[in-house]
Amino acid sequence: MLLKEGYRLGANMRDPFGRAITYLRISVTDRCDLRCVYCMAEEMTFLPKAELLTLEELERVAAAFIRLGVRKIRLTGGEPLVRRNVMSLVNALGSRIGPGGLSELTLTTNGTQLTRYAQDLFAAGVRRINVSLDTLDPVRFAAITRWGKLEKTLEGIFAAKAAGLAIKINTVALKGTNEDEFDRLIAWCGEHGFDLCLIETMPMGEIDQDRTNQYLPLSLVRARLSRTWTLEETDYRTGGPARYVVVKETGRRLGFITPMTHNFCESCNRVRLTCTGTLYMCLGQDDAADLRTPLRASSDDGLLEAAIREAISRKPRGHDFVIDRRRNRPAVARHMSLTGG
Repeated sequence: MLLKEGYRLGANMRDPFGRAITYLRISVTDRCDLRCVYCMAEEMTFLPKAELLTLEELERVAAAFIRLGVRKIRLTGGEPLVRRNVMSLVNALGSRIGPGGLSELTLTTNGTQLTRYAQDLFAAGVRRINVSLDTLDPVRFAAITRWGKLEKTLEGIFAAKAAGLAIKINTVALKGTNEDEFDRLIAWCGEHGFDLCLIETMPMGEIDQDRTNQYLPLSLVRARLSRTWTLEETDYRTGGPARYVVVKETGRRLGFITPMTHNFCESCNRVRLTCTGTLYMCLGQDDAADLRTPLRASSDDGLLEAAIREAISRKPRGHDFVIDRRRNRPAVARHMSLTGG
């Protein structure tokens, strides 16, 4: 009965523009074992552990969202798999997959921990994951990630494939860095049965570099790829912001996430929860809601659910991403690792 009531409530959790909010992304940690040049500064100051929600508190917030109509949850970071005992949260959320609960539990990862966790993720109910991989060149990989080893990430990817997880590769398009590799990545993904998604760099957080030198419009990339590959239109959607085509020669999907050249907000159905309990209703806006205070104020979830509903009532129509070439500052001060990728 409670599940049915939750489902009925969910039908009413709509933002001011009539969009049903059915997708929650949870950043379980702001920490990461890599330092990708477009995401973080090399010397990062991470949140004190005392400020983080416990895994049990994250589960409780997620349960409230599920009662209010969320049907898909993605765990992100930083790197979610570096958080101690994270599988306890994955297992708890996985147990909520089914009628009246979640339709899907997914994960975005850099792949470094997948050799350890891939089988456990599948056993918990995860069926597909996104893996960040910006290059297949070991030297270039080390330069982009600063600390990473390509071999470790590839081992994780193939461990996930062996465990039965469907894999989508996420590649940030970086001008002058990896723009000569997209053909190779398409062919490699086709060979191994992976989908590929190209992403424009987003102006979030100070990163020790000038983003105007990184930005590569995907409209230009797609035009270049069309000279080599047959890109067929498809109405396939995952609930995320990517627009997909099918690469006829490989049979795999190729997605484009274009926050700079195309505002994809008209169908946005998601909100983002940080590891501190802050809810961002839009990735590209600073307006946020504190869920930690009502969560800890009462063992009853009434205050928490009221805070969630109030936050959804303030969800904006869309983001305002822009790379400021005059002042060289990010559009949003917080790093992607805090909000969740």
